[in-house]
Amino acid sequence: MKIAFVGKGGSGKTTLSSLFIRHLAANEAHVVAVDADINQHLGAALGLDEDEAAGLPAMGAQLPLIKDYLRGSNPRIASAATMIKTTPPGEGSRLLRVREANPVYDACARTVRLDDGEIRLMATGPFTESDLGVACYHSKVGAVELCLNHLVDGRDEYVVVDMTAGSDSFASGLFTRFDMTFLVAEPTRKGVSVYRQYKEYARDFGVALKVVGNKVQGEDDLDFLRAEVGGDLLVGIGQSDWVRTMEKGRPAPFELLEADNRMALQALQNVAEDSYELRDWERYMRQMVHFHLKNAESWGNEKTGADLAAQVDPSFALGEHCAETGAALPAPA
Repeated sequence: MKIAFVGKGGSGKTTLSSLFIRHLAANEAHVVAVDADINQHLGAALGLDEDEAAGLPAMGAQLPLIKDYLRGSNPRIASAATMIKTTPPGEGSRLLRVREANPVYDACARTVRLDDGEIRLMATGPFTESDLGVACYHSKVGAVELCLNHLVDGRDEYVVVDMTAGSDSFASGLFTRFDMTFLVAEPTRKGVSVYRQYKEYARDFGVALKVVGNKVQGEDDLDFLRAEVGGDLLVGIGQSDWVRTMEKGRPAPFELLEADNRMALQALQNVAEDSYELRDWERYMRQMVHFHLKNAESWGNEKTGADLAAQVDPSFALGEHCAETGAALPAPA
């Protein structure tokens, strides 16, 4: 399953995504974690020290390699230079799988050992001084979108993405790439403002959205969130001594996380697993093509000097069957 954590800055989005990743690893799920936030803190939240976190390879810096690998022998893509973040897979494209070894993971992922297992961690890379005035952060996040477009994942396989704060993901089609989006909201008016934006933007695209109340101190906070977000509220998470210790650089064993918070994380996993049964690969591909054509017309054709609409092959479909065959297969007639 592909899972996104979103929310306003300071909501606890990165902390909760790291707890969820630890929880999945403890439950023996296979996990690829992606730090796609402009402020790169997921590595530290997963226990890396400053040097280890700073040493994570940047996906944005490896974009030529990513494009060249994913392009494979796809005859509709003349060169890696003509691929953009929304380019869909087709005949001859190489696809990514959560459990495999491949050049993209070799270049961009590092294994992180947790208390109860290990995960792969990838990071878009920070917004650097050299980017100022000449680039936007969406160009870095584009590497994530391109990888998700070419990903085939199955049951008990998770890609968990810590997204950039606010509603910036709506600048591309990235927000439609997930089976479930968890929006982390504090029980305040500002805390639910991003929820309203997400709900409005996502309404027409069938995005599955659940709210995780964070820093909840009592029933009054839960009542407030219920009144603001209704049935989208999944669970509330309270203050955590375990998290405070972790943030001081002295993490206790994960099994000592408070029982209430462990139950809340299990609720997130249950909802994520339920979303697996609702997967609609046809819609996923249709939305991929929609945003590709939109990006091609607005800037992609001019930037690459190519007709990017020609990259779309309507006779191909993405789905879990591709994990067995190694490529996209013809869509049903």
